[in-house]
Parts: sequence; C-alpha cells; structure tokens
Amino acid sequence: MRVEVPVVPRALAAGYARVIRRFAPRHPAQVIVLGFAAAVAVGTGLLMLPAAKANGGGASPLEALFTATSAVCVTGLITVDTPVFWSGFGQVVILVLIQIGGFGVMSFGTLLGVLTARRLGLKSRISAAAETKSSGFGDVRRVLLGVLLISVIVEAALALILTVRFMAGYGYALGDAVWHGVFHSISSFNNAGFALYSDSLMRFVGDPWICLPIAAAVIIGGLGFPVLFELGRQYRRPIHWSMNTKLVVVGSGILLAGGTVFLTALEWANPATLGGLHPAERMLAGFFQSVITRTAGFNSIDIAQMNPVSWLGMDILMFIGGGPAGTAGGLKVTTFAVLFFILSTELQGGTAVNIFGKRLSRAVHRQAITVVLLAIALVTGSTMFLMLITDFGQERILFEVISAFATVGLSTGITAAIPPAGQLVLILLMFVGRLGPVTLGAALALRERPTLYEYPKERPLIG
Repeated sequence: MRVEVPVVPRALAAGYARVIRRFAPRHPAQVIVLGFAAAVAVGTGLLMLPAAKANGGGASPLEALFTATSAVCVTGLITVDTPVFWSGFGQVVILVLIQIGGFGVMSFGTLLGVLTARRLGLKSRISAAAETKSSGFGDVRRVLLGVLLISVIVEAALALILTVRFMAGYGYALGDAVWHGVFHSISSFNNAGFALYSDSLMRFVGDPWICLPIAAAVIIGGLGFPVLFELGRQYRRPIHWSMNTKLVVVGSGILLAGGTVFLTALEWANPATLGGLHPAERMLAGFFQSVITRTAGFNSIDIAQMNPVSWLGMDILMFIGGGPAGTAGGLKVTTFAVLFFILSTELQGGTAVNIFGKRLSRAVHRQAITVVLLAIALVTGSTMFLMLITDFGQERILFEVISAFATVGLSTGITAAIPPAGQLVLILLMFVGRLGPVTLGAALALRERPTLYEYPKERPLIG
C-alpha cells in the first residue's frame, strides 16, 4: 500500500531548515560569542543551586549571572563576598569558569576534542584559530597543546609556591594551603582577580613571597600566548622577534615601569594606602598594583582610599590592558602602540607607518581606530547611564565602567550598591570587553558584504 506524505509537515520541515540556515552561526566570531554565552548560562544555573551558597537557599538570578559572567570573562568584579557568600562547591564552580574563560571557551572545547578523539573538524579548527589568533588552521592542535602546557606549568609552579608560603608563613593546614594556593594560582594566571579573602590581598601587602609570584603569573598570562610561544623559541634573538612580540614586550615594560612610578609617587604619603608602610613595602605595593591594574583585579591596598588622580591613571592602564590572544583584557598594548606610531608618522609628515623596520599594513590602521572608537563610545555611554541612575561621583563610576569593560575587576567599592539595571550594564560590559568590540560586531553581522566598487576620492578639511 502506498502512503502519501502529508504536504503540511514537509512544508514545516522545509521552513524549519530555512530558519536554521538563517540563524545558524556563519562566522567564527559568532561561534565564539555563542560559546561564551553558553558558558555563562551554565555557570549561572550552577551558582543558583542551593549547594552553591554558603548558607543554602541559592543565589538570586542576578547574583549568579553577575558572578558567572565575571568568572567566565576573567574579570573579578563581585556583588557578593566570594569567601563568605559562596560555599566550597560554589567556589569550585567559579574556579572552573575562570579556567575555561581564561583558556577560551572554544579553545577549551576544541582541546577536549584533541585529547579525546584526537581529530578536529573544520569548524572547530576555524573557531579555535580565530580565538587563539593562530596563523593557520593546520597549527591549531599544536597551539592548543602549547597553551595547555604553559597554563599547567605556570599555574602548578605558582600553586606550589603559594601553598608552601601559606603553610610556612601563616600556619595553614595542608588542605587549606593547597586549596588557597590552587585557587589564587588559577585566578592570577588567568588575570581573573577572584580571591578567597574579603579584603582581596590587602593582608599580604608587604609579603614578597605572595605578591611577587602572583605578579609574575599575571604578567606571563597578560603577554599573550603568541608572544610566549615566540619568546620560548627565540628568546636569545630579539632581532628576529615579530612586530607583535616587540610591541607587546616593549609596551608592557614601559607601562609597568611607568605605572609603578606613577602610583608609588602619588600614594607615597597617603596614610590610607602606602603612607603607613615601610619604604620597601611601599615600593612592593606600588609595583604590585601597577601590575594588577593591567587587568588582574587583585588589590593589596584600599582602592577606595586612593587619590582620584591615581584612579584616572589606573583608568588609562586598565583601558590599555595587556597583550592580545592571552588572558588579559583591555584594548591591548598593540592597539595603542599602533595608534602611537600612526600619530607619530602624521606629525612627522610621513606617508607610511614604519615600526621596528617593518611597514604597517593600512588595514591595521582602520582596525585599531575602529576598536578604540567603539570602546570609547561604549565606555562613555555606560558611564553616562550609570550617572543617571546612581548618586556616585563620575570618577568612581568611570573607574567601575572601565574596570568592567577591560575585564580588570578592581573597584572603588560601589559594585554591590549599583542598582540592578546598572549591574546588568556592567555584565554587558564584561561580556563585550572579553570578546572585543570588533568580535562582537562581526558576530552580529549575518553576512559579509564585500564592496565591488570605489567612489572618487575627495578630502574634507581636518582641524
């Protein structure tokens, strides 16, 4: 007997297929955005479980969403006290989200495929290559395994140092020392800034065995994996370093040194920050805070008591951030270095931008300008909105906004007091800041439209 296939189900199936094709991710950036969003959603669900809260009952959706976003985006801003509010299970969830977010959601998923199936599909290669800034699809496996190796080595070494210090210097039991060492090691290398102390790391302000190893891990993670790979291969031959590596290394050195001098000088006599410390401890605290401002989020001094001029300087350091394709946030050292050389070339009347003996591609000019202008627009708009719905001063709000956008996690103490609408803005800033304005913009564009023609040139008056 012949069975007739109904026309309506067939039409519905065809319509469903068209919807899937219409909204399915087409660009690697879309996949990355969806991957991070999925990780935030899963983390939010886990943190809402009664077992995740110290006294049971479960966290509110906004508390869970804010914390999960901050962890996945390796920021460190909090609306609740991490060691008091969250249970051991909740803290483990946060730690896992930090590790996944720092490694990269798509990179983490692709790495699992490498370690289990030992094969990668084309989509996985494209997504991981886009997230890690790999030079090609063929080296994705090698890059991911290299990222894993660096992460394990740095985090294990720091965890060991911190564990020994907690036991020898502070009398921690072995289990507590290991847990605190592992948690702060992963949080440090991934530039997350989550701490298991209500005062962050202020109790260790004068302890070089705590502050310096953490600062070293933050710097290493903030350089970016491409730079770390190249330094590992050619650390003795700087002349052969790529433009990216030279810009990151030189730029980071200048910013770290300049930030240390700036913050130490301004806060030297402030009794609420550095003024009450011994001179050597003041230098250590100034250096540590300069390092941490590059997107890590810990604090060894009271940020709320700092000079407003110090806040402004930290705004600049946070906005710039660390190296690309690493665990740091911000607009990246390379972006601002490119703008600096563009400006220098224009002032000198040059026609081509040359950096370290190499000519800069004109496409990079547009990319750098686009990233900075989008970031400025987002930070400005968010600051204005928070000023409308809160009574806090502009300096504190701007600090909070830049800290969220640059995924730093430093705060002047107003995060928890911001209304829910403002906290949702900070969540959006953390998400966009981790992915990058251009990545998010590319993900929202459903199709690319190449221009097949050019208009005639004309120059408007500038200035």
